[in-house]
Amino acid sequence: MQLSDFDYDLPEHLIAQFPPQTRGGSRLLHVDGMTREDCTFAELGRFLRSGDVLVFNDTKVIKARMFGQKESGGQIEALIERVLDAHRALAHVRSSKSPKPGSTLIFNGGWRARMVERQGDLFLLEFEADTPVLDILDAAGQLPLPPYITHVPDEEDAKRYQTVYARDPGAVAAPTAGLHFTEAVLEDLRAKGIQTAFLTLHVGAGTFQPVRVDNIAEHKMHFERYVIADETVAQLKAAKAAGGRIIAVGTTSLRALEAASQHGLLAQPQGDTDIFITPGYEFKVVDRLVTNFHLPKSTLLMLVAAFAGYDVMMDAYKHAVANEYRFFSYGDAMLLEKQTR
Repeated sequence: MQLSDFDYDLPEHLIAQFPPQTRGGSRLLHVDGMTREDCTFAELGRFLRSGDVLVFNDTKVIKARMFGQKESGGQIEALIERVLDAHRALAHVRSSKSPKPGSTLIFNGGWRARMVERQGDLFLLEFEADTPVLDILDAAGQLPLPPYITHVPDEEDAKRYQTVYARDPGAVAAPTAGLHFTEAVLEDLRAKGIQTAFLTLHVGAGTFQPVRVDNIAEHKMHFERYVIADETVAQLKAAKAAGGRIIAVGTTSLRALEAASQHGLLAQPQGDTDIFITPGYEFKVVDRLVTNFHLPKSTLLMLVAAFAGYDVMMDAYKHAVANEYRFFSYGDAMLLEKQTR
């Protein structure tokens, strides 16, 4: 398929710049083949049944964007892609001239880091302070809002661009389908016999990288680290065996579950994945998907087209635009049924 196959017209005013006034106060489009139903997110529970399992990504967004200068004086901006250990991180670095190995970067607050080496598009940084990298980011970093959100992040973003169940710090972007869930909604679902399960996939900046090839088969996906605990593996296998449906909350949860099942159901519960899901992919574990609306020509639009069907998905997007749903990270949600072949 060609990149142009995944384009659609989106009026700029439909790109949500701020979250809804209250968490969970968003709309939900239920898509089952060519059948669509316009709902509120609060109605999600009526589409689920006892024994179903909602699988959430419990990654926590870190203040991954840092500003400063090279020791030689040039201004820099760094986006931490992955924290490797207490003092080292891989980062995207933007500057007039790329820093060379051995050079020192001085970030706001006086935090100093040595550029050790290039690793592809990323720079390996080693921070000089005894303070752990995550604490440095918390003190001096900025929340890395997506590029289509134009305001400077504030205290409201610090709360709302984070799920209520976020636990494991390491993501540079939120698993945005989870932003709709409140503690009250989760408790209500559990009371109905709907199970919840958690995994961790630290979302990288590559999620916003545009596809730069016309033939999508030539696109190279970025790597992301995922971990699925043994008890979660056992829970999902038991649910499957009992006839329960596995419902991924967000494309990151789906990517982790499918990556783990390439060689048997959840047979590889942790690792680095560059899985690229496009139409024609055979899903191995996920039965339904809760997701937001995705950018034109994006790998995530390709993923949902693979899941629900290409024609189904492109028609659903036209419906969403015509009915003025809110798009992207702070926007509305969809519940997608997996296409039957």
